[in-house]
Amino acid sequence: MEAARQAGALLRDGRPADLAVAATKTSPIDVVTEMDIAAEKLITGILAERRPEDGLLGEEGADAPGTSGVRWVVDPLDGTVNYLYGLPSWGVSIAAEYRGETVVGVVAAPMRGEVYHAVLGGGAWLGTARLACRPAAPLDQALVGTGFAYVQTRRVHQADVAQRIIPLVRDIRRGGSAALDLCDVAAGRLDGYYERGLNPWDLAAGELIAREAGAVTGGRPGEPASGELALAASPAVFASLQPLLEEAGAWHD
Repeated sequence: MEAARQAGALLRDGRPADLAVAATKTSPIDVVTEMDIAAEKLITGILAERRPEDGLLGEEGADAPGTSGVRWVVDPLDGTVNYLYGLPSWGVSIAAEYRGETVVGVVAAPMRGEVYHAVLGGGAWLGTARLACRPAAPLDQALVGTGFAYVQTRRVHQADVAQRIIPLVRDIRRGGSAALDLCDVAAGRLDGYYERGLNPWDLAAGELIAREAGAVTGGRPGEPASGELALAASPAVFASLQPLLEEAGAWHD
């Protein structure tokens, strides 16, 4: 939580006010990349100091095996395009795995003033408030989040899948940060969320937070959430949505 808060503050306070239209020597994308790398360096520095024997996996290149059986999975800036444009839905995601199982997850959303956390078996929390996913709802009353890749061929297929899902649900939302979408399922702000193409650092903390809030998480039938397909929803919505995504081929490009 300390690392996530500090990185969030760095990103929030270090972002140029005119970033999206910055007339600087570097492009706005370069500035975002620099902030991303700086945030990961801050996080990994804290973790390495406090937990020197642990492994690290980070979006911006940190990859060390460690010797303790613990590995930290870090996304220093999830929702990069939102950050670039000045939209508030971006966050810092940090998870700890022990022997391959996620046991701790923290997602800090500085522009919301929110920090989510969960410990395996200990529930999910927003600050001091315990989280619970929404009660059962019929699929046609479900608000479902999703995301789209930045690779054109994959986006075309994802649009086809969404076109098949939209008539069957209340509506679709595209938030732009997988970590925050998963936390929104945990907090009852979405009934469900699905996406293909997530990386471990996009998914690790938010998936645990959603699960500890009572959501069901997974991928294709019988599989855990993964880059192939990640789905998190209240139990009734999950049971209805997973077969639809399988039928629509949401798991392939």
